[in-house]
Amino acid sequence: MNSKTIDLKLSVFQLCSQYPELIPVMKDLGFTDIVKPGMLQTAGRFMTIPKGAAMKGIDLELVIATLRERGFDVA
Repeated sequence: MNSKTIDLKLSVFQLCSQYPELIPVMKDLGFTDIVKPGMLQTAGRFMTIPKGAAMKGIDLELVIATLRERGFDVA
């Protein structure tokens, strides 16, 4: 079984490059800008999941729980 580990210190760009299946999960959680053309390649290069959650007013614990439900390990 391959482990899909999400390191919350990595940028959203790095994580989505490693795990493209993360993009729809993030969109479903309320990170809707992730699917806008160019956003992942620009803001996503310096944005982390915790920073994005704080900016969007999304509960980080909900994000972590959802990632775990979708088969990701969160570090």
